[in-house]
Amino acid sequence: MEKTLTAGGAGGRSKIRPAEPVYGKGEDLFNAISHIVGGALGIAILIALFIAASANPTPNKYAAAGIYSLSIIILYTMSALYHFFPQGRAKRLFRIFDHCTIFLLIAGCYTPFCLITFWGTPLGYTILGVEWGLAVLGITFNAINMRWKAVKVLSMIAYVVMGWMIVPAVPMLLSSVSVACFAWLLAGGLSYTFGLIFFALGKNHAYMHCVWHIFVLAGTACQFISIFMLM
Repeated sequence: MEKTLTAGGAGGRSKIRPAEPVYGKGEDLFNAISHIVGGALGIAILIALFIAASANPTPNKYAAAGIYSLSIIILYTMSALYHFFPQGRAKRLFRIFDHCTIFLLIAGCYTPFCLITFWGTPLGYTILGVEWGLAVLGITFNAINMRWKAVKVLSMIAYVVMGWMIVPAVPMLLSSVSVACFAWLLAGGLSYTFGLIFFALGKNHAYMHCVWHIFVLAGTACQFISIFMLM
């Protein structure tokens, strides 16, 4: 294994490329705390969506609220634990969980729209099936060996493709939800997408992964507002 180093000063990390990201203590502390906040947000979202769904209850609404909220809670919990552990076996294990749960969150975000807005339509069933199919594939390949370059590249592509699979459904979506609901959904998607830039930079540049965490939290907040409006 290559030697892993972090460099101080304006240069950020060492030019020696580690097999895995090595974050400073301050970075890991910020990353862990920020996603503990995200996990707490997920619990609040779960409660809020179930209360909202109870105003006009249907099985699909409760299923959507549960799947979406649990995907948030699981992702933020795995991420917080990954950044909490020091370098070692536990950290390597939770890094795998952290990356796998990104697929879970993306598919979870689509589920409310497929179960509520698009339910009963071929397009809705197609999007739901493709999202969860890609999520299963992404999780499987990352669990097998997320260090493979092909897996890394395909994962980044899959994140973007899964995230923007809503595009063919935009006309149907705009005819079914309010402009505000669509705007919050779009804002969340843009936050996640722009955040991927910092996610990619995070391995070799100090504190870029912290910025990624901020974009993820912002994306979660925006899309929660959108999904809350569906209930």
